Amino acid sequence: ATKDEAKKQRYRQKISEYMTRAEDIKKHIEKEKEDGKYHKQIRIEENATGFSYEKLFQEYLTEIVSEVWVEDPYVRHVHQASRYSLYNFLRFCEMLVKGPCKVKTIHLLTSCDEGSGRSQQISGLEEIQQSLKNYGVTLDIAFSCSIHDREIRFNNGWMIKIGRGLDYFKKPQGRFSIGYCDFDLRPCHETTVDVFHTKHTKKM
Repeated sequence: ATKDEAKKQRYRQKISEYMTRAEDIKKHIEKEKEDGKYHKQIRIEENATGFSYEKLFQEYLTEIVSEVWVEDPYVRHVHQASRYSLYNFLRFCEMLVKGPCKVKTIHLLTSCDEGSGRSQQISGLEEIQQSLKNYGVTLDIAFSCSIHDREIRFNNGWMIKIGRGLDYFKKPQGRFSIGYCDFDLRPCHETTVDVFHTKHTKKM
């Protein structure tokens, strides 16, 4: 009813902003509903490249992620044949520290290395633990003799299962070969990655 054109313009702008926000909220709610039906499977072929941790996980590491669970029986010492398990776990932790999520706690459940590798495994994990503490992140370490499955969970509901766990990268050809530092350029072992949302998983 107002005759003031400036006021009319402000009202139109406000109404437009509210309509846009209402549409954004609607899309967000639809996305939340859709998450419950979500199952994505990625097939990594033998010697494929372009599958760094960032490429696999960043889509699910939203800003609300503050807690991460890693269950992997093979986070062990680097001398393990063709495995760089501790380095791979360290690389995964580096990705979490860089964000955009605000991770405060990482829970690791793994198996014990046997023989002389035990002390090296412990010292390596403790070094990672101390380094994470410098970034305000707590690493909670637990061991299981019976752990077999590999699973990564975020407290925003996303769950990722990788057939080979974090160790799907091949050993680099040399310390100065392409792919040694950049995991997007590192050839992979064949494996399958399954992504679920906990809304769509039924616990027995």
